[in-house]
Amino acid sequence: MTTPRTLTRAALATPLLALGLASAQAPAPSAQQLATATYVILDPVIEGNQNLVNADQRRSILEAMKRDSGGALKRRYPQATIAAAPTATAIQVRPVFVAPNALVPWNKLGARLELQMPQGQKYSVSESFGISVLLRYRAEFVNYMYDQLATRLPR
Repeated sequence: MTTPRTLTRAALATPLLALGLASAQAPAPSAQQLATATYVILDPVIEGNQNLVNADQRRSILEAMKRDSGGALKRRYPQATIAAAPTATAIQVRPVFVAPNALVPWNKLGARLELQMPQGQKYSVSESFGISVLLRYRAEFVNYMYDQLATRLPR
């Protein structure tokens, strides 16, 4: 029987699992492909309990998600381009924020970057964050969250 620690190492050692491969036939994008790609940041999505914040706060969070996810990709891949509109060769990226049911210390916040390659393959990277991380980073939380996700992409 394999221990969870071994499974974690195996999952991290397998780029296909780390990227959340959507199709077993599609190869994961290479670090070089991602490093020089053109990305288009699609409208972000908030999943879960959207009533934790008012409409103005929600609008601010969505704007930060779009801006900060693009910034995180650019910091990860300085030679990449962030384009304003989709093109046939651009990787489309949808930032997703997963809100908990309630803001209590034991709940987690989630984030995901969903990438759709020009050839149609879909990949995603995701991570959960404790409420304490939100409190620690406050206004910079979304920026921190997408920087953490970007580090999960191949280098």
